[in-house]
Amino acid sequence: MTGSHAAGNLFVLLLILLPAVLLAADGTDCIEDETSQCEQEVNLDRPVLETLAGPEQVENRLHIDSNQVTPMFPREFAKGYFDWKARIKKDHGVTLGGDYSAVYLSASDSPGEDSAFGGMYRFYGSWEATGDGKGNSGVLIWKAEHRHAYGGNLAPGSFGFETGYIGLFEPPFSDQGTRLTNLYWRQRMKGGELVFVGGYVDVTDYVDVYMLASPWTGFFNFAFSTGSATIPTPNEGLGLGLGGYVNENFYIIGGFADTNSDPHKPFDGFDTFFNDHEYFKHLEFGWNSSRETAFMNNVHLTLWQADKRVAAATPSGWGANISWSRSINDHWLPFVRAGYADDGGALLEKSISAGFGYQTVSGGNQLGVAYNWGKPMESTWSPDLDNQQTLEVFYRIQLFKELAITPDVQYIHNPALNPESDTLWVWGLRARLAF
Repeated sequence: MTGSHAAGNLFVLLLILLPAVLLAADGTDCIEDETSQCEQEVNLDRPVLETLAGPEQVENRLHIDSNQVTPMFPREFAKGYFDWKARIKKDHGVTLGGDYSAVYLSASDSPGEDSAFGGMYRFYGSWEATGDGKGNSGVLIWKAEHRHAYGGNLAPGSFGFETGYIGLFEPPFSDQGTRLTNLYWRQRMKGGELVFVGGYVDVTDYVDVYMLASPWTGFFNFAFSTGSATIPTPNEGLGLGLGGYVNENFYIIGGFADTNSDPHKPFDGFDTFFNDHEYFKHLEFGWNSSRETAFMNNVHLTLWQADKRVAAATPSGWGANISWSRSINDHWLPFVRAGYADDGGALLEKSISAGFGYQTVSGGNQLGVAYNWGKPMESTWSPDLDNQQTLEVFYRIQLFKELAITPDVQYIHNPALNPESDTLWVWGLRARLAF
């Protein structure tokens, strides 16, 4: 039995046991006729954040944009529109949001294209269909997008390989066109201690999450995002996930998703999910200092296993990632993250990232600085490639509550696919308008 097959069997066993472990954990279930006791046990003042998901999970993105932004120039922009959205939420339980983002990238030395320019429109929202006011609720989540390059330009998500770098810059910014990113049900149970998701999901919403991973508001380079470029996360597609708190601080998240999905043709995903049986499986053990600061004061271990993909000629594989981050005085957010992959089509076999984010005011302008060392995956590329080193600095300027501009610079030493050059500079500019 190969290591990958053994890892796959172990994942199946652990995922089967996960519901029993979480359901057996001490939660906040209450006896129906003891209302006063229930109210004492359930913290109804917790923020409307999905604490087991990252900043780009729809509910979290809606909450952050509405409640956790401090602009340089406060102003009432389209007040009537935002008042209408507030009424829709109050009267019907429907929360609506969207944004338009654009990214420009330019490289100092490239064997291919030396620039890329593209944009993306996203429309997302949630409908709370059920809720008891005690932390239990059922919500329908959706997100649709249009991803495009401008004119004859290369899309930013493909720019990394053009420059000879084994990695991705702003990976969501492709030229795919209209696509379905989310259409799933989110159910909170046991007073919100246990969360289930099922449907058309994006595993990066809840796998190896930390607060600077968003390519819309944080670092440009995928090395500072999910898995530090060692987790071969699949496209958005059909999947299931279950997560919950074992006690006040310790949590477990597990799930699986289709590895062959094409969000541009979402209905084809039913065929690949039920017939191909090629899945990405994940299991995470983590600790948060508190629910309110989830994934800011956090340490977690993420384990994953990916089945062999026949059509894509990708071998099976497995890996592990560890992440630590901490909020200091509401200004600093240092982090250290590392990953290891054994095949599976991962970009890097080994990766170590460290850096920090800094804000003078919570929700305001943000400085991000990070360094990554990465060893290319030999089975994905070829042996004896140089190890890469990457340094990135960005500064997000929150001009208005709805508009942020982010200049970015990256220095890459030894881009592995460009042996003619040992130095690569990449300059970027990102704009995001939320509405």
